[in-house]
Amino acid sequence: MTPNQGKSASPDRPEVVTFGETMALLIGGSKGIEHSPSMEKSFGGAESNVAIGLARLGHRAGWFGKLGDDPLGRSILKTIRGEGVDVSRAALTAEAPTGLMLREQLAGRTSVYYYRKLSAASGMQPSDLDADYISQAKLLHLTGITPALSPSCRATVLEAVRIAKASGVPVLFDPNLRLKLWSLDEARSVLLPLAREADYFLPGLDELKLLYETEDFETIVQRLRELPGVSIVKGGDEETYYVDREQVTAVPYFKARQVVDPIGAGDGFCAGFLSGLLRGWAPVEAVRLGNLVGSMVVQVEGDWEGLPTGSDVDALLGKQAHIER
Repeated sequence: MTPNQGKSASPDRPEVVTFGETMALLIGGSKGIEHSPSMEKSFGGAESNVAIGLARLGHRAGWFGKLGDDPLGRSILKTIRGEGVDVSRAALTAEAPTGLMLREQLAGRTSVYYYRKLSAASGMQPSDLDADYISQAKLLHLTGITPALSPSCRATVLEAVRIAKASGVPVLFDPNLRLKLWSLDEARSVLLPLAREADYFLPGLDELKLLYETEDFETIVQRLRELPGVSIVKGGDEETYYVDREQVTAVPYFKARQVVDPIGAGDGFCAGFLSGLLRGWAPVEAVRLGNLVGSMVVQVEGDWEGLPTGSDVDALLGKQAHIER
């Protein structure tokens, strides 16, 4: 199923709907968290990153979730709204705080520390969903982070999938395996069934090796071909793989001039891939666009700050000349 075969979004409604936890982010300086006298404030969340990426690429995107009614939550909500994302279904609550993560990069290695237990987002439940909001979209984007937060979040994801399926809305699922949130066995029991519900499954190759318990690429491909939808495998050797029942198509990466911050590359890829689908491109061309957006994101520090605009992408694709002065 392609986006154009689903229900058309009305002019004032998002083409892509997504939801999940967005957390406040504090980034340590060059001395690391322990010794830095100050930290940079930002935020990050796989789903809101994708929504911002889509909005910058010229699409209507909607994100919702729960944030604490605190300075961090209000700042996050205002910024996402300011990026052109519809946040009309997002909620601020005084009953729980906004989740927080700290990040540092020392000796070339990135470390992330989470403070999200009992966060506002972990309290999401199926009754928070607006079925009409989901059913009018062209695509529903989900990640495996949300069901890992709590049993009620897991139930919310499953209900969102049910609503989408009943309405003919294609589902894109990125497992985003986070072993700091749950065990591998628990993750398998949830993520693999969700993969079977997806029209577009976007795992990383390293994630598949863990989920399928094999290092053999051909075995992984065979498992993917047993799924009802198509799979796009990120993180291959210099290429992304588009896997359907007939063949595996390798789509080469766009080389980044320099890698400043690898965080957010996968979310950038998802935004680019979704943008290609919404433009009516063939899936392999949509993968190519995803590769390009992902390569642009890693050249800027931050989870979402480096997400490109449509004109940025067109310039790199050779449609426009860059005017320096």
